[in-house]
Amino acid sequence: MDAQEIRDALHSMYGGENKQITDGNYDKSLAVKCINGTFVGRKNDNIIVYRGIPYVGKQPVGDLRWKAPVDAVPNDGVYEAYYNAKSGYGNVTFEVGSLYYLSEDSLYLNVFKADDATTEKKPVMVWIHGGAFESGGTIDPMFDCVNFMKENPDVIVVTIAYRLGVMGFLHLSHLSDGKDYQDSQNLGLLDQKMALKWVHENIAAFGGDPDNVTIFGESAGAASCTLQPLVPGSQKYFKRLIAESGSVNQTRSPEEGIEGTNKLMEALGCKTVADLLKVDGDKLLETATAVNFAHQFPERDGKYLPTDTFEAYANGAAKDLEILVGCNKDEMNFFVSSFGKEGWDKWIAGRKQEKYAKLPADEKALVDSFMNDVKGDYFQPDSSLLSQSWFNVPIIKLSECQTKAGGKAFTYYFTPESPDPIMKCGHAIELAVVFNHPDMTADTGRAFDETFCKTMRKMWVQFAKTGNPSLSAGISPDGKAKEWPLYDLENKRVMLLDEFDIHPSTESELKIVDWERTYFLTKYYML
Repeated sequence: MDAQEIRDALHSMYGGENKQITDGNYDKSLAVKCINGTFVGRKNDNIIVYRGIPYVGKQPVGDLRWKAPVDAVPNDGVYEAYYNAKSGYGNVTFEVGSLYYLSEDSLYLNVFKADDATTEKKPVMVWIHGGAFESGGTIDPMFDCVNFMKENPDVIVVTIAYRLGVMGFLHLSHLSDGKDYQDSQNLGLLDQKMALKWVHENIAAFGGDPDNVTIFGESAGAASCTLQPLVPGSQKYFKRLIAESGSVNQTRSPEEGIEGTNKLMEALGCKTVADLLKVDGDKLLETATAVNFAHQFPERDGKYLPTDTFEAYANGAAKDLEILVGCNKDEMNFFVSSFGKEGWDKWIAGRKQEKYAKLPADEKALVDSFMNDVKGDYFQPDSSLLSQSWFNVPIIKLSECQTKAGGKAFTYYFTPESPDPIMKCGHAIELAVVFNHPDMTADTGRAFDETFCKTMRKMWVQFAKTGNPSLSAGISPDGKAKEWPLYDLENKRVMLLDEFDIHPSTESELKIVDWERTYFLTKYYML
């Protein structure tokens, strides 16, 4: 889709503002009574969609900026749920992000369900969008779930928004008047938890099973899914997770958080939180973007996240949850393609100066050795290294830690390629598959094999239903059973998601991780 097509799609889904219905004139069959109101959806080809439902009692505006989300409160009103809410302030330099309607009034969710007569409670899948914790939203056409629901009417899907970037992950407690802002560094995660609480308390009214909820996400959304089990009190709202190309490494230290805040404060000429509260959202976003506000990741603060997130998994923090995690073959090539070669060259030069140059000599020698062995275009060694340190290694390490703790981890390696020689099998390329949008081929250059796509979606749904993504011959789209083995410490078994040959394999056969030369990099989280 080109930019204008995206704008048109966004407008058709946003298109207005949900209002209270006071005259009693609405379709009662499309109305669902929740704790905080009765919400009236719209039907699309036998799929009922409820857009823009608030999951908080008050939106985080005014004095509530940088405050923890406020719980939903009882409300007997009837409200339209026709339009997507605005998206949270993020980074407008992202092309699609710049097309969103941005606002601090952004804590809403969407619900997609089939209009059928079943009385059984359905499994629930809650999508947490990605975007580096600084962009994205439920309004993204990719995350419209109507096509997905038509094929899989036996689940209910919820898509949630959360605060991003400077609004969602700004360390403030070190400032002179920051004592009342002890949560600001992880507000985005707290928003997600509050949305999951709302789902737990209200989804039964939509026909969903509050005791069978799977959270799933990609990139920062995947990182969010792997971090939520570590947030105190969050696990009671879900029982399993799917993480596509993201893990618990996508976090920062408090020191990095303070550094980023101080950089922003200096650019704004602010000294206190009180000063920051006087700056409007557009100015905050503009300045954060201009100074390249960094370290916007969730913070390992010892309060909401442990100081060592991998160790927490190894010690059993999530052992009672089933997890399904995986990565793509050429993750960072997406960023080369997105930045353009000139932009990539500039970005990677800065990254090397900031990160690589500070490695001890022996570790730098290992990294250099790895990159020297990478074949391909001039950008490929750097791209492959970051694929390892940001995505491949952390995903495998998470599977290792979960398995060591006695938990269940299903792991995959996604390999279908775009015909684009730069993109190859890059980051996010699987999203069009997962959400059943074969028309959205901007990143793939083509639609993948239809049977492969249906099989992958069926595995995701089967995992959400049962905690095991394996498919019997009776439900497999090609009529052939697909047995997905658990990851294990001896053989390191994974499922190869090959476009024409889905089958179990091992990490050593696929060479997902360079154990000697890159595995150690997880100690730096985001090298």
